[in-house]
Amino acid sequence: MNNYQQKKTAKPAGTGLIRRTYTRKKVCRFCADENLKIDYKDSRLMRNFVSERGKIMPRRITGNCAYHQRRVSKAIKMSRIVSIMPYTSVNI
Repeated sequence: MNNYQQKKTAKPAGTGLIRRTYTRKKVCRFCADENLKIDYKDSRLMRNFVSERGKIMPRRITGNCAYHQRRVSKAIKMSRIVSIMPYTSVNI
């Protein structure tokens, strides 16, 4: 067995500052704007919730509430079935 232990190098004085970045909590755009409706036929709106590879983005990225995220994912799946949106990206 090796009895040698590696020591962590000490940082120079004054560099131990930790920067905290403040991230604003994302607000559900459907809750904020009552006129905005989820419709599977609106491919321009649904494209905002799909990645470049064709995957549905999660809530933590889109900022939707749980209720509207379920509705968005159902609408995206419906528009894929009706062939309004592709299942995968066009440029693979």
